[in-house]
Parts: sequence; C-alpha cells; structure tokens
Amino acid sequence: MIKNARQYAVTKKQIGFLEGALGELLSQDEPTDQDDALFRQIQADALRGQLGDLIAEVRAYDDLRSGQPANFDLAAIESLPRTLIAARIATGMTQKDLAGRLGIKEQMIQRYEATDYASASFARLREIARALRADVAGENGVTVT
Repeated sequence: MIKNARQYAVTKKQIGFLEGALGELLSQDEPTDQDDALFRQIQADALRGQLGDLIAEVRAYDDLRSGQPANFDLAAIESLPRTLIAARIATGMTQKDLAGRLGIKEQMIQRYEATDYASASFARLREIARALRADVAGENGVTVT
C-alpha cells in the first residue's frame, strides 16, 4: 500500500524502470535454445507481475486521492490500520496534516503508518479516527466524511 506522496513518486519511478526493462527484454532477438527461451519467458512474466502489482497500488492511491466519498470495509480488526491510512489519503490529508490535528510530530505518524500502527494504543487509534472524521457505518464499514 502506498502511504504517502514520496512512496507514490518512488513507485511511479519504479514502474518506468520495470517498463523499460521489459521493453528491452522483449526487443532482444528470440533465443534459439529452448531453455533460454523458457528463461526469457519467466523473466518477462516476473516483470509483468511486478508491474501489475505496482500499477494496482498507484491506481488505488489515485482512487483514494480523487476526492470521491470513501467507504472502507472493516470486516476484521486487523484491517483497521490500513483503513486509517486509506482514510487519511482519501481525505486529502498528509501525514503532516494529521499530526497537526493530533498535536504530535509528523515523524510519529510516519512511524505509526510504517508499522501499520503496531505501537499505537487503542486510545490513539480512536483519536486518529476522530481526526479523520471516520465513522463506523453499518456492521463492517467505515465512512470518511
């Protein structure tokens, strides 16, 4: 999951690198040896898989940043950290903005998000949800207003 603008930029750069590597691989002459051809196919498939994963992450981040109302599935407590991160992104808040609302340093939010809130107390998680204006909606959902 892309959690901030820096990670977004790095991911976009990595996509460009992988696209270039795939293009270079596919532009080479076809191998004549069956084993070499199989190895090349495996390499191409691996690059396509990595590209697909990164493109999906960029698309998900772009969707969150679109400004559209956001609903998140919270079927399990384990999904709460990623839901809070997604809610922050969907509201257009940076890590610095959230830290300001909470009266803490930006580095603390960076640490929380880097570890998926592993060190955050339940009270802190509630404060973050309130700062994000995230409300439990229905049985398993969270709505960000």
